[in-house]
Amino acid sequence: GKEGLLRPSLSRRRWEWDKEKIQFQKLPDDVAMFFTNSIEALSEDVKASLCVLSCFGSSAESAFIKTMEGLLQKNLLNNLDAAVEEGLLDKKDGRYHFSHDRIQEAAYNMMNFLDRCHFHFTYGMALAQLSAREKDDSNLLIAVNQLNLASPEAVQERSQNVIIAKLNLQAGKKTMEMSDFVAAYSYFDNGIS
Repeated sequence: GKEGLLRPSLSRRRWEWDKEKIQFQKLPDDVAMFFTNSIEALSEDVKASLCVLSCFGSSAESAFIKTMEGLLQKNLLNNLDAAVEEGLLDKKDGRYHFSHDRIQEAAYNMMNFLDRCHFHFTYGMALAQLSAREKDDSNLLIAVNQLNLASPEAVQERSQNVIIAKLNLQAGKKTMEMSDFVAAYSYFDNGIS
């Protein structure tokens, strides 16, 4: 590892370790705390990019991350590649995956509740505007899910409530066409609440 606690010996063809260093190493008892500490050691840009990714769940397509880069004017892909090098993410078949669900949870919980609400709202509105501008609803469900995760605290103007209700209506209709009635009900319910 980075601390030199465990290292391969090519000449002896085995792993070697320093038992005394390991015994004196301060390691958290909680796995979540271990991952939080690992993330905290990263640069601010990499941490911020992990937080963005964590808002979308355990994984996301590289093409989607590229779209978010354009919308947010942030360099996400290079930062996520740095997280891959650190072992916090895996990159396979054009997707970034958190290496462990606790890493995603730790990145998500690094943001306080109101910041998370604001970020979900910002991402949702940006994706909804992109969807409308390009007349392509491929990101509509992602946009509406982000808006629904934002909670009412994130809404800055009353007129935005109407926009969110209309977007939930669109998402509900789209999921009904896909015969996903449970999701449709959820969108309709969010739209009227």
